[in-house]
Amino acid sequence: MAKKTADYDESKIKTLSSLEHIRLRTGMYIGRLGDGTNPDDGIYILVKEVIDNSIDEYIMGNGKRIDISIKNNSVLVRDYGRGIPLGKIVECVSVINTGAKYNDDVFQFSVGLNGVGTKAVNALSSHFRVMAVRDGKCAEAVFERGVLKSQRNGTVKPGVKNGTMVEFVPDGSVFGDYEFNMEFLQRRIWNYAYLNAGLELQFNGESYVSENGLLDLLDAEVGKEHLYPVGYYKGKQLEFAFTHTNNYGENYFSFVNGQYTSDGGTHLSAFKEGFLKGINEYFRKSYKSEDVREGTAAAIAVKIQSPVFESQTKNKLGNTEVRSWIVTETKSAVDDWLHKNPEAAKQLEEKILANERLRTELNSVKKEAKEAARKIALKIPKLKDCKYHLDDGKKGENSVIFITEGDSASGSMVSSRDVYSQAIFSLRGKCENMFGKKRAEIYKNAELYNMMMALGIENDIDGLRYSKIIIATDADNDGFHIRNLLLTFFLSFFEELVASGRVYILETPLFRVRNKKETCYCYTEKERDAAVKRLGSSAEVTRFKGLGEISPKEFGQFIGADIRLLPVSAPALKNVPQILEFYMGKNTPDRREYIMKNLLAEVDV
Repeated sequence: MAKKTADYDESKIKTLSSLEHIRLRTGMYIGRLGDGTNPDDGIYILVKEVIDNSIDEYIMGNGKRIDISIKNNSVLVRDYGRGIPLGKIVECVSVINTGAKYNDDVFQFSVGLNGVGTKAVNALSSHFRVMAVRDGKCAEAVFERGVLKSQRNGTVKPGVKNGTMVEFVPDGSVFGDYEFNMEFLQRRIWNYAYLNAGLELQFNGESYVSENGLLDLLDAEVGKEHLYPVGYYKGKQLEFAFTHTNNYGENYFSFVNGQYTSDGGTHLSAFKEGFLKGINEYFRKSYKSEDVREGTAAAIAVKIQSPVFESQTKNKLGNTEVRSWIVTETKSAVDDWLHKNPEAAKQLEEKILANERLRTELNSVKKEAKEAARKIALKIPKLKDCKYHLDDGKKGENSVIFITEGDSASGSMVSSRDVYSQAIFSLRGKCENMFGKKRAEIYKNAELYNMMMALGIENDIDGLRYSKIIIATDADNDGFHIRNLLLTFFLSFFEELVASGRVYILETPLFRVRNKKETCYCYTEKERDAAVKRLGSSAEVTRFKGLGEISPKEFGQFIGADIRLLPVSAPALKNVPQILEFYMGKNTPDRREYIMKNLLAEVDV
C-alpha cells in the first residue's frame, strides 16, 4: 500500500524570521560549516565578518589599531573607529539589511554591503556581546543564539577611546566539536596587514604590521626565489606587486576591498590582460600570454564601490565594469616600471624566452603523447567519469575526482559513487617520483599523462574539470608513499591547484566496532576505544587495512554527505622546493633519521 503524502495546503506554507533562516540555511550566509580543519570553515568566516567591519572603519580613516583575541573558542575584536551609533547598536547586529554601508558617504570601499555579516555571527553564536563607545558614552547588548538577553547604556572612564567591541562564541550545536587553527588565523591577519599598510593588528598579544603592503606579501611568499626584484605599483584604487620564479604554473593573491578572492574574478582577469599588454608594449613584441605568465607570482588588490561577489562568502568578483580601467592602469604601470628598471626588464625577457623554448619543446612531446594515447583507446584509461564537470555551472560546483590505487579500492568506489558528480581515476600502484624532473617527463609517463588529461590541466589549470581533487589511498605505508608521490607531482607542476584549495585527502575509517544493535565507524584509536567501551567488550572490532576491504555498501557512507576531507594547504611558495627536497630528494642521513622517528608507525593493529 502506497504511503499517503501530507496534504499540500495553506497551512504548510511557512515564513521564517531572519534569525530562523540563518540558523536553518546556514550555508547561504557563511558557505560551509566544518570543524576548523579547513581555512574556509564557517568559524573563520564568523571571525572575518567581524574584523571586516573594523577594517572598513580603518579604510575610511578611523582608527589605526585592531585588537583580536581568541581563547577557549571565545573571540574578541576591538577596534578604535567611530563606534556603532549607540541608539542603533541592537539593530545593527540583529536586524537583516540594517547598516550604514548602503551610504557611500560613510563607507566608500566596504566589503560588507548587504547588512548580513554581523547578524549571521550573532545568530550562529551561543554567546554574542557588542559594545560601542562614543565620546565618553557607551551602549552594550548581549545575545544568545541571536536572541537579545540584555542591553544597557552608560558612561565609560575618562580616556577610553571610541570604537566597537564584539565578543562571541560560535555555537557548538551548529558547528559541532570545532577548534580554531591558529595558523589559519595568523595567515588571515597577515593578509589584513598587507592590504592595509600602516594598520596595526594585535592578535593574542602579537603585533602584525606591514609598511609596504603587497610588496611585503609577495616578499614573504616568494622569498629569495624571485628572478628579479619585485615590481610594485600603488594607485588610488589599484595596488599590485609582481615577479617571476623558476616554479611551474602561476600564483596569484587577489583581493577586493580587503577581501581575499580565492577564486579570482573580473579584477584578476583584467590584471592578467593588462600585465601582458604592458610587457608587450615595453618590449614592442607580441609574446604569447602563456610564455609571459608561466612562473608568475603576483598580488593584486582593488578598491571599488558596490562590489558584486558571486556568493555570500565573496570568493570571486563579478563586476564587469572594472575591466577597462584595471587593464589600462596595469598596462601603463608595468610599462613604466620596466622603463625605470632596465636590468629587471632584461631578466624578465630572458624568462619569457626560456618559457617560449620550453613550450616549443613541450608541444613536440605533447604531440607524441597524444598519438600514443590515441592508439591505446578513445577514452582515457582508468577513468570512470561523472556526468557534470566544473564548467557546467551550478550542476558542476560539487564535482570531484577521486585518485585512488588499484582496482580493488576503485571497485568499491565505482559501485557506491554518485555518477553525476563523482569521477574516479585509478592508479596501477606507485607512480613515478617527479621531484626535480622537467615538465616534459610527464608526457613520457603514460599514467601521469592520463591523469593530467583526466583532470583537464594539460594546457593550464583553467581547464580543470572538477571542483575538488581527492587523493584516496590506503592507510598504510604504501598508501602514504603514493599520497606523497601525488602531492609531489601537484606541488612540482601544478602548485596553484594546491594554493587555491583544490586538493584534498580522503579520510576513511580505520576501524569498525559493532554489536547486534549498533555499528560505529572510527577514524582513530581513541574513537575505537570509546566505541568499545560504549558497546561493550563483546563488540566485534574490524581493522580496515585497505580501501578495498570496505564493502561498496559501507563505502557509500564515507563519500556521501558526511565525507571527511583533509585539505592540502601549501606553505609559502619560497618553502616548497626545500620541503620537497627533504621528503622526496636524495635519501640523506637527516631524512632517514626523521623518517625513523616520525613516519614509520605500526599500522597493522
